[in-house]
Amino acid sequence: MTSGAMVPGTNGSTPLDIGRIQMKTFPLALAGVLLMATPAFSQEHPKAAPAEHPKAAPPARGPAPVKSNPHPVEPNRNYSDKAGHPNVPHVDNGKTWVGHDTGANDPRYHMDHPWAHGHFSGGFGPSHVWHIGGGGPTRFWFNGWAWDVAAADIAFCDGWLWDSDEIIIYEDPDHIGWYLAYNVRLGTYVHVEYLGPM
Repeated sequence: MTSGAMVPGTNGSTPLDIGRIQMKTFPLALAGVLLMATPAFSQEHPKAAPAEHPKAAPPARGPAPVKSNPHPVEPNRNYSDKAGHPNVPHVDNGKTWVGHDTGANDPRYHMDHPWAHGHFSGGFGPSHVWHIGGGGPTRFWFNGWAWDVAAADIAFCDGWLWDSDEIIIYEDPDHIGWYLAYNVRLGTYVHVEYLGPM
């Protein structure tokens, strides 16, 4: 007789090697457990969202032009005008454009060739809310139009979601060639240049 156990129900005619069966089923069982555990390991863990500015209705209009006494350009300016407000340019209560006060002579927003790609004519103000469709600060788009953020403002859009945030475009009364993109979710804004249709 062979050294294996007998298979029950076969009248003892077929030997069964228990060790061989155990060696074949263990890798299959392990593969099954790992396969079922894979979804838990592959789930994205949510990222910490940037602090959102207290919600207010989007501004009805862009900022007024700076007429006198412009704020001096400061490299490390603090824009947090009140407790809980972001330390980036933002709009308070849908009216006050905090940080848009350096006037027309701010060298950070000088363009040698303003509107080199044409004027944006898609619509301004809160009746025209656009969904960012992709990209990043150096080139993003929505509705078939491409844009970029002013180099001086790139740090101000660190928390923007470049594939889903809603923005509103306003005309900039002081900096020729620039527009202002207001982020509806965050209540913040940056200077943007229109790059034309994609």
